[in-house]
Amino acid sequence: MSGDVTASGEAAEPRVSVLRGMKAAYVLAWRACPGMLALQLAMAVLGGTAPVATAWLTKVAIDELTAGDPRTGTLVWLASAIGAFGLATAVTSAVATYAQGRARRAIGLHSQDRMFAAVNRMNGLARLEEPRFHDRLRLAQQSAEQAPDQLLQMGLASLQGTLAVTGFLGALVAISPVMAGAALAAAAPALLAHLALSRRRAGLLWHMSPGLRRKLFYQMLLTDLQAAKEVRLFGLGNLLHGRMLTELRAANDAEDRLERGVVRVQVLLAALGALLAAVGLVWAVHAAATRSISVGDVSVFIASLAGLQSGLGALVEGIAQGHQSALLFHHYLTVVDSDDDLAGPSRPRELAPLSQSIEFRDVWFRYSEDSPWVLRGLDLTVPYGTTLGVVGLNGAGKSTLVKLLCRFYDPQRGAVLWDGVDIRDVPVEQLRQRIGAVFQDYMDYDLTAAENIGLGDLEALDDQDRIRAAAERAGVHETIERLPAGYRTMLSRLFHAGDADGDPEEAALTNGVHLSGGQWQRLALARGLMRRGRDLMILDEPSSGLDAVAEREVHERLRELRAGATSVLVSHRLSAVRQADRIVVVQDGRILESGDHASLMASPDGVYARLFRNQAEGYQAVTAG
Repeated sequence: MSGDVTASGEAAEPRVSVLRGMKAAYVLAWRACPGMLALQLAMAVLGGTAPVATAWLTKVAIDELTAGDPRTGTLVWLASAIGAFGLATAVTSAVATYAQGRARRAIGLHSQDRMFAAVNRMNGLARLEEPRFHDRLRLAQQSAEQAPDQLLQMGLASLQGTLAVTGFLGALVAISPVMAGAALAAAAPALLAHLALSRRRAGLLWHMSPGLRRKLFYQMLLTDLQAAKEVRLFGLGNLLHGRMLTELRAANDAEDRLERGVVRVQVLLAALGALLAAVGLVWAVHAAATRSISVGDVSVFIASLAGLQSGLGALVEGIAQGHQSALLFHHYLTVVDSDDDLAGPSRPRELAPLSQSIEFRDVWFRYSEDSPWVLRGLDLTVPYGTTLGVVGLNGAGKSTLVKLLCRFYDPQRGAVLWDGVDIRDVPVEQLRQRIGAVFQDYMDYDLTAAENIGLGDLEALDDQDRIRAAAERAGVHETIERLPAGYRTMLSRLFHAGDADGDPEEAALTNGVHLSGGQWQRLALARGLMRRGRDLMILDEPSSGLDAVAEREVHERLRELRAGATSVLVSHRLSAVRQADRIVVVQDGRILESGDHASLMASPDGVYARLFRNQAEGYQAVTAG
């Protein structure tokens, strides 16, 4: 996307079509709340014409009073009309406020819906690993809540202001074309100044994003329960607090510099407006004294000059604010218009149940163009119905294999084949429906125990028998049963619904409880086991948080579940993979060794045998100690 990065590599202010942003906001508003949009439009027209009509009626009434023989009926009619327009103005304001509130809520709901639907369309992980995408997403979320309504109100205010300015300008032209021209000329520098300031404001928000992201990071560390242990033990609180304040002060200083410029501009514009008003008032008084214009003309001139200045000021301010909102709305439009970060197949193929093998064929992969290669021409076959164990040192590429199998990324070269079919040629949702997985970096959901397990298969989210069976297979059923409300217990302290009137079961639902790391590990395993009957089971360090006894128990259960199924087991602990049908050692992005446990141990100088002996000696040393 053009305009995001300067030649020096720094983030640059995006170049945006303001008209595109306004058009998109109005289309969004119309789809979200057409009735309220029409009502606001009617109120804007009435609000723009009523002051002009009131000014002219006042002029006619004053001229009638000063004519020497005022007509009572005419004056009563004029007074009634002026009162009616005053009432209409008051009613217009109240109705417009109500309609604006209704529209703002509807637009906010619709815009948030579109934005997060767009995020959900991104099937891969690449964008979520980009810091600048998170900056854009934060600004998109902020503008989704504010910018559409601001642009809508700017448009309505501009319509209302244009009607009022046109009416007052016509009155001034009729009385003094020179003063009318002077008022218009004074509005030009105001418009240019406000547009420049709005662009600076939008650019400032974009440039401040990395600092604000760091500030939020430090705030999270200061309040996060998981981080609290190290923060308190190592005395990190003051360091993090100081860094947070440094980022906040930097943001405040940048805003202060901008606001000082705003004050200077506003003072100059206010002085220019006051000077014009003073000159106009002197001219009008002199003209009335020499009987060049009537007393009624003086009143309408003063009202029109004040109304013109006020209307032009509001119009300029609205345009500038709309300009700024459109610049920020660009981030929202960029997110909602984003394509999937994984290319979809031009001619999708149906994915048949696995019957032959999964194959990595000359696969090369790296996470970005300037990153080193993680996989380098890797070739690997997993025959149907077998278990593949994957071992290797940290950074060897083991977890990357898992990510490519799930198609969170696509390889830069080569292909991953499912029974000979490139997985890029099938819809990604079909592929993932055939895979069950337990990840090393599993999630702890702030939900009930049952929901934490049921999320593994949404179709069975309310199937208590399936959830219980998965928990039993993962060895966590008894732990859940002992919770205050069993499977209905909230596993979180994040949400608090107030006191539960002494009912311990309801208190567990509202206040929640904490689980240990090993208990969460088993819960994540149960979630993965909800997807029974899938073609491929991926187990990425499924027992990393368990003690030795629990680990052995879990792997015995997994061996039973893997029997006759196709599975990939990734583990640092070689004892966990020794029963696999085939074991591969990954090093520097390639398959270094391959075979079953016995054949690999038969090569005493091999990497696998050396790693296995080192781990075994470690266990023996601990036991002897």
